[in-house]
Amino acid sequence: MQFNQLEEIAAAVQTCTLCPLHTGRVKGVPGEGPTDAEIMFIGEGPGYHENRQGRPFVGPSGQFLDELLAMAGLHRREVFIGNVVKCRPPDNRDPLPDEIEMCTSTYLMRQIELINPKVIVTLGRFSMNLFIPGAKITQIHGQPRRINGRLIVPMMHPAAALHQPRNRELITEDFRRLPDILARADTIDPIDPIDPIDPAPRSNSTRSAATPPPELPPEQMRMF
Repeated sequence: MQFNQLEEIAAAVQTCTLCPLHTGRVKGVPGEGPTDAEIMFIGEGPGYHENRQGRPFVGPSGQFLDELLAMAGLHRREVFIGNVVKCRPPDNRDPLPDEIEMCTSTYLMRQIELINPKVIVTLGRFSMNLFIPGAKITQIHGQPRRINGRLIVPMMHPAAALHQPRNRELITEDFRRLPDILARADTIDPIDPIDPIDPAPRSNSTRSAATPPPELPPEQMRMF
C-alpha cells in the first residue's frame, strides 16, 4: 500500500499542472529512494540535468552530494532524496511562495508522511524554512533539532560549495559529523527551533558564538 501510494505521487508529478512550473517541465522529479528510508534529504528543486533525467541531484551538485554521503558512510540507495518543488523553475530562479506551498502540500508532505523518516536533512534555505521558518542557514547549519517528533538537520546546499568554494569545508565538516548525529537521533532533546544548538551533547557550559559568514545566495537541486 505504501509503495503504491508513493508510486501514485510519482506518476501525478509527471502530469501536474497545479502551478506554472509545469510549463518548463521535461520530466518531473518526484524523488527517489527506499520507501522505508530512515533518512530523507530535501533540496530545493530540479536543475537542468534533473529536468531531463527525472532524477534528483544528478548534475555537478549531485556528484558532490555523492561524495558527501560516502564521507558520512551513506549511499544513495539507503536514503530518500527529494526537493521542495518537483519541476524546474525557469532559468533556475528561486521557487515562488505559491509554488512551494502548492508542491509541498500536494506532494512532499505526503511523501514524508508515507516514508516516515527518522531524520530529515534539509539542503539549503528553502527546505530548511519548511521546518524552521525565519532561520538563517549560515547560523544554524549542522545543528540538529527535534521538531514535531522528527530530527531535522539543516545543512547548506551542495551547490553552495560550487558557487563559493570557501563554503566547501563548512559543508564537508557538517557531513563528517552526520554519523554521530544519526547515532544520537533518539536522544537529542527537543528545543526551540529558533535557538541554535551544538551538534555535540549539550552541557551546562556556555558556548561562545562564532560570527557567521554572509547569507548565501539561493541554490537549486532535485527527486524519484
